[in-house]
Amino acid sequence: MPQVSAAQYGKDNIRVYKVHKDAKTGTQTVVEMTVCVLLKGDIETSYTKADNSVVVATDTMKNTVYIMAKQHPVTPPELFGAIVASHFVEKYKHIHSAWVKVVTHRWTRLTVGGEPHPHSFFRDGSETRNVEATADEGKGISIRSAIAGLLVLKSTGSAFHSFYKDEYTTLPDVYNRILSTEVDCGWTWSTFRSVAEVHSAVPKFDKAWESARTITLETFAKESSPSVQNTLYKMCEQILEAVSEVEAVDYSLPNKHYFEIDLSWHKGLKNTGKDAEVYAPQSDPNGLIQCTVTR
Repeated sequence: MPQVSAAQYGKDNIRVYKVHKDAKTGTQTVVEMTVCVLLKGDIETSYTKADNSVVVATDTMKNTVYIMAKQHPVTPPELFGAIVASHFVEKYKHIHSAWVKVVTHRWTRLTVGGEPHPHSFFRDGSETRNVEATADEGKGISIRSAIAGLLVLKSTGSAFHSFYKDEYTTLPDVYNRILSTEVDCGWTWSTFRSVAEVHSAVPKFDKAWESARTITLETFAKESSPSVQNTLYKMCEQILEAVSEVEAVDYSLPNKHYFEIDLSWHKGLKNTGKDAEVYAPQSDPNGLIQCTVTR
């Protein structure tokens, strides 16, 4: 006999913009987010019996996110995610778990005439600050913070050699190459017992994000990388050391390849090895290196 073994539903791509207006200085601060909400609980009959009485409408979820954004701070996103997730578990007795993802988009204040402009901003990249908050009835709130879409490149200082070779291998050892990747780095916090406990940790969230971002960028730049795998692991080690409340750090790093172009066919033009200056950026296929490091 068939049965529902797992089910969840929700509202995705809820676009939210909030402005904070400082009446004293006239300065405004803006936050733009994309939010996803997914609920689990006693909802099987909505699938098996067409029983909509157990369905909290996804439009209701959208409205709730807007109301929570009005009534509560949206920064840091860890706090806002925890507030929204906990609301659904506390409000609806038949909902036992709520997963909320908050993607915060970059708006950076403009500098005009050498001074920060009070209400003008620019988008300085596709990087986002992401948070996934899950409220589980009777278990607390789990939070994963993340950096996503941070595109980095260095033109030298990376190698890849002495790897396993067999009859399927055509890749040569490389002792100096371009290294580029789009960083997806996450860190999972120790479980919080309540929203109040998340609130008490507010000062730690921004500091952890800043530490993880700095460690990622500086290690990437300074490391004479023998492989993406090893450089990734060193980043994880440092973040665990820097943020004691974090239980695990994970990275997903796609290898953005740049291939040398042999131009010797044109009058013996040298453009390989130490003479390489012009490359062909590759979109796919690409390597994908992932790892989670725990204490």
